[in-house]
Amino acid sequence: MTGRRHTRSTFLPGLLTRHARNGVLSAGTAVVCASLLAGCGVVPGTTGDVGGDTITVMTWAPQNTKATNKPGMPAFAHAYARWINAEGGINGRKLNVLTCNDHNDSVAAAKCARRAAKENVVAVVGSYSQYADSFFPSLEGAGIPYIGGYGITNAEFTSPLSYPVNGGQPALLAGLGSALAECGPVALIRPDTLAGDQLPPLLDSGLKAGGHRASHDQRAAEDATEYDGQAARALRTTTADAADDGCVVPALGDRNGTFMDSFRRAREDYPDVRTATVLGSVDQTVIDATGGASGPYEGSYITGWYPVASDPRWDGMKRVIREEAFGDNRIDPADAGVQTTWIAYTVFRQIIESLGDGEVTADTVAEALDDGLKVSTGGLTPTLRWQFQDELAAVGFPRLVNANVTLQVVRDGRLVSARQGFVDTTKTLQDADVNY
Repeated sequence: MTGRRHTRSTFLPGLLTRHARNGVLSAGTAVVCASLLAGCGVVPGTTGDVGGDTITVMTWAPQNTKATNKPGMPAFAHAYARWINAEGGINGRKLNVLTCNDHNDSVAAAKCARRAAKENVVAVVGSYSQYADSFFPSLEGAGIPYIGGYGITNAEFTSPLSYPVNGGQPALLAGLGSALAECGPVALIRPDTLAGDQLPPLLDSGLKAGGHRASHDQRAAEDATEYDGQAARALRTTTADAADDGCVVPALGDRNGTFMDSFRRAREDYPDVRTATVLGSVDQTVIDATGGASGPYEGSYITGWYPVASDPRWDGMKRVIREEAFGDNRIDPADAGVQTTWIAYTVFRQIIESLGDGEVTADTVAEALDDGLKVSTGGLTPTLRWQFQDELAAVGFPRLVNANVTLQVVRDGRLVSARQGFVDTTKTLQDADVNY
């Protein structure tokens, strides 16, 4: 495919003030009610007919698709609800978690958001979807905050009702680019999708910060069954200069493994190159399945949002899995989606606790966050606090409040920290040449 395309993400001309947002909600609520044809006796986002002692939220993610799948996120959300309710709930209120499969499809994503409004959820928590343009209009119309999305779309960093807990793909790629500045030619293999179109300038911002030229951008189908041609092209590109070892960066989500199968076969005919990618495309289970220390990821740099899965700061999450989801193979504590869901629910719990005995609605949840609530995640992220215009507003990411990433490396078949602590990519992103 050729030519520039409009981005999928929703970009607002400016972040709304709370008064302006409430005005939009009044009109939007009527639209949502009309479209649902029912349930308009309750303002969307209140606890509605569930009862004042129950808080209803939703978590969605794609499942059983040919491309990206994140079944661990809704599965963990259910486990978290069982655990928190066994502990007495949040401020004595039971947590009711609804889940939805967005099928990696814009129509299904919109249906999930409309269902969230119809079911009167107070927030969408810890979710994944590539189709922000499909789900955000319904959430914004109903005033439902989106807490801890995966960060796969730019709209998650622009919508006034989005409260991201990580820096999404922008931070991961900027951080990876910085780590690869000593490579020779760099080839980026990424999906030929609207979301994929945003990846090259972000990786290039990190490369540029290290004095490296831009990457070679290779588009690929996100649901292909083999990538032999793409692998050979990437190897030709990165081995053109025999004196300067190149780096190959697959960023194909669930199809990274398919690409690496093709890459492993093709690389025998070429000089050595290094591979690198972002967490979410590769984790320890993928490294094990592809040969461990003798596999294609050995020596690879991988950027993530959080500490490695073996870090004791994950003990709370692992306790929930052990007590409420033992044996559920959908939930992998090393999966970035599961980790993001844990952090998102940690944030949500602190929001509800901050409200005390007050009313819990979508509006009170959003107001608590907009009023500057500071949230601690036990060291898994910096202290989080969302403002309408943050440091990265000038480059189109006004809701991106955590630009930290971790740098990891595959050493002897194990994913370990390559550098202590977090790397702040704020300055790198401020210099990114992102076109909207």
